[in-house]
Amino acid sequence: MLVPLTVAGLRSVLWVLVGVAGLALAAAGMWWTLAHTGAGRVLGAVVSVIAPATVLALYAAAGMLGTALLSLALWALAVAAARIASAPAHTPLRERPLAEHPRHPWILMNPRSGGGKVDRHHLADKAGAAGARVVLLGAGHQDVAQLARQAVSEGADLLGVAGGDGTQALVAEVAARYRLPFVVIPAGTRNHFALDLGLDRDDPAAALDALTDGVEVRVDLGFAADRVFVNNASFGTYATVVSDPAYRDDKVRTALQTLPGLLTGLDAPRLRVRSAGAHVEGLQALLVSNNPYRRAVDSPHPGRRERLDSGRLGVLGVHVENTAQAARMVRGARSPNLTRFTAEEVVVEADTDTVPAGIDGEYVVLPAPVVCRIAPGALRIHVPRHRPGVPHGRPPADWPRVTRLALGRRPPADDRDPAPA
Repeated sequence: MLVPLTVAGLRSVLWVLVGVAGLALAAAGMWWTLAHTGAGRVLGAVVSVIAPATVLALYAAAGMLGTALLSLALWALAVAAARIASAPAHTPLRERPLAEHPRHPWILMNPRSGGGKVDRHHLADKAGAAGARVVLLGAGHQDVAQLARQAVSEGADLLGVAGGDGTQALVAEVAARYRLPFVVIPAGTRNHFALDLGLDRDDPAAALDALTDGVEVRVDLGFAADRVFVNNASFGTYATVVSDPAYRDDKVRTALQTLPGLLTGLDAPRLRVRSAGAHVEGLQALLVSNNPYRRAVDSPHPGRRERLDSGRLGVLGVHVENTAQAARMVRGARSPNLTRFTAEEVVVEADTDTVPAGIDGEYVVLPAPVVCRIAPGALRIHVPRHRPGVPHGRPPADWPRVTRLALGRRPPADDRDPAPA
């Protein structure tokens, strides 16, 4: 704070306001780009680029650009140091050594997932060499859950999937129901679940080491009505976009064509969510996740989950109806248009009898209201003993606690780091 005050005195306050105004205009421009078509969309795209560029030009013309960059760098350093000083120790998933390795593992593989990763990495041959029975999904619709149940009836003592997150969730439900261990092989396109388990998405064959040199971890499972999700269940805007058959082939164009009607038109969804400690109405988009996702301001790895065994759902809702509300989104978590909390169970309601939903990216229609809950430790997963792991994140900086630490004062009893497990 002293850097701009020293260079520009009280005028630095004006320059801060100019920067905030530029961010607000950029947010408004993004809203116009998404919520309008034609000239409105073009204008929004121009504003979202011109606004921050103009702010930087003004800073440079006034000789404040270097000062602003130095001040921002010092703020980043201060926030990082505050997180390190006040954050409790990272608690990874508890690993349990295996009493014995599975004798009859069964692995379902989708040759079309991830652009052909199964064939490219020779996963079927390597799994067979490790003693697994491999079933390849063919063309057309097949009941994945029924294939898994049939494998259990035939004596399988471990179930695994080489495919995308949607297929992982279907087989994981069967594994949890029969209390069998489960193996995740990241052969899909995104594989968020595998990433949060600490697996190497670039080397899916390494996950097969879980069959011969693995450990067991317990993770939670999410439920939306009777559907299991390993990552998240989305309602509202995103769920409606993915329902369009054209979305699979051209995601960006389909979203840009669909969003204006969903954000400002008659098609705009209006959702309500309630839990034991919250009740929010008028949401356009709602994401319920199996354990909360990190925030971009809290971690260099946003969109990742710090844990998969907290026993809590992450709930993220958005409600933006006009340009002014879009501009307020620059406040981040403090914006009244953004809802974020955790719960063990939430109820999603709508003004219709059914609710479109995206369950781990797969489009489904669920009867309303939809009860979302979490089943703590419901899934036993075998993972390789040696794997990259999940990058450690840091919670938001606790400035009052950092101040007490800096002054040498003893934190209150309930404010101290928890004892290591």
